This record gives sequence, structure tokens and C-alpha cells, in this order.
Amino acid sequence: MQANRRWIGAMLGLLMVFCTAAVSRAQSAATAKKPDPTAVLRQMCDYLKSLQEFSFHADVADDQVYLGGKKLQYGIEMETYVKRPDMVRVNAVGDLVNKEFFLHGKTLTLYDKDKDVYAAMPVPANIEDALAKANRDYGLRVALTDLASPQLWEHVSGKIQHSLYVGLHNVRGVYCHHLAFDGKDVGIQVWVDSGRKPLPLKIVLVHKTLQGEPQWTAYLSWKTAPRLSDALFKFTTPAGVKKIKFDRVKQPVAPENKKGEKS
Repeated sequence: MQANRRWIGAMLGLLMVFCTAAVSRAQSAATAKKPDPTAVLRQMCDYLKSLQEFSFHADVADDQVYLGGKKLQYGIEMETYVKRPDMVRVNAVGDLVNKEFFLHGKTLTLYDKDKDVYAAMPVPANIEDALAKANRDYGLRVALTDLASPQLWEHVSGKIQHSLYVGLHNVRGVYCHHLAFDGKDVGIQVWVDSGRKPLPLKIVLVHKTLQGEPQWTAYLSWKTAPRLSDALFKFTTPAGVKKIKFDRVKQPVAPENKKGEKS
């Protein structure tokens, strides 16, 4: 009987030790200072900028709004390849899209595989200026190519009005810093790998100014040293494919005054 009492006493004592340790860990976690979300984001941007070659696969869910705010969600599979300073390729296949994007030196090409057409334009021989020209002159933006920009931090940070460190959360088996940022037009959440490679593994965008506030979600998997061939980025015209022209973005025209002169 005494042995049983001693055994029960020992177990109670051990339980108290575990309970005390658990409370101590919980108190430490509660009082620990959370990381600065903008600092984590800056670290991610700097790491991406340091990579000379990389590729990533993205599983994308894209909301489309119709009939007064109702939403449908469509899927896209994207393969993106980057080789600095002047090469990017994106293959996008999904419910509503089947296109390939090529940036090779001073030439940018968009190929629509379903319509058997392509268009090409001359661009500056660097990723940042080439993407900027395509957007400015032709309204062309390709999802996630911003991750290839050496000025990614400058683009993102200038639009942040509010930031939040949400916590350390799991994305497909990897613990990530869950960050949330609000801008005027877009809300963004980013899950950044908390390990030695601070890569974005999940991105969610909410378009706040569009009807229905459609959401865009991407899960990403990365290769940071893929050894990409230059030939991968060069578009070769398939047989039977027709070349067309990009439509330029219409620039606003200054209103005329009463005398017929532009103000």
C-alpha cells in the first residue's frame, strides 16, 4: 500500500512538473515579441533579388465575378522560369487560359495556344524595364512575374498602408510566417518560409475595389538553383501559328476648351 502511495505521489509530482513547464512555455510564447511583418517581407524580397536563376510552380485559384456579384472560381497551373538579367518564361494552363510568355533579351512574346496566335514587342534588355514597358504601353501583366523584379520591395512597400504579423502557420507541411498587408485597392496575405530560405509559399490577393471583392490564391513550390538553358526562354514559332500585334493602351486625351483648343 505504501508503495502504491509513493508511486501515486511520484506521478502527481511528475504531472505538476509537466504542467508548470507547459504554463511557462505558454507564458513565454505570449510575451515573446512578434516579428515585424515588413522586416520579414523585406527579407523575402532581398532573398529573391539575390537569386540569379530560379523557377517555381504555382497552383492558382482565381475568382471571376458575374451577374451582380456572384462568383465562380477557376484553376490555373503556372510554371515560371527566371534567369537574370533579361530572361523570363511563364507557361499558364487552366480552365480559362492556355498561354506562354517569353522574355528573351530585347524581345517579349505572348503566345496564345488555343487561338494559334502570338504577338511580340521590343523591350529594354532587363526584367524590370521590360515588364514595366509591357504594362505601361500595352496593359500586359502576367501573374507572379513581379517576383522576378529586382525592385520587388520598392513596388510592394510603397503600397502598404497597414501590416500585421498573424502567426507561425503551416503551409503544406512547412511552417511559415503568415503576414497580412492592406493597401488602398488590394489586400494581400503572404506565407513566407520560416527556414533558411525565406520564400513565399502561399499568396492571397483580395481586390477590394472590384465588385464582389474577388480573391486570387496561389500555392508555390520552388527551385532556387535550376541551371536553366537560354534556349528555354526563346520563342520558336510553331507551324500554322499567326503573328498579330499587341493593342496599345489608349492614352487619355486632354479636353478641348470652348475655342476648340486643348487645355
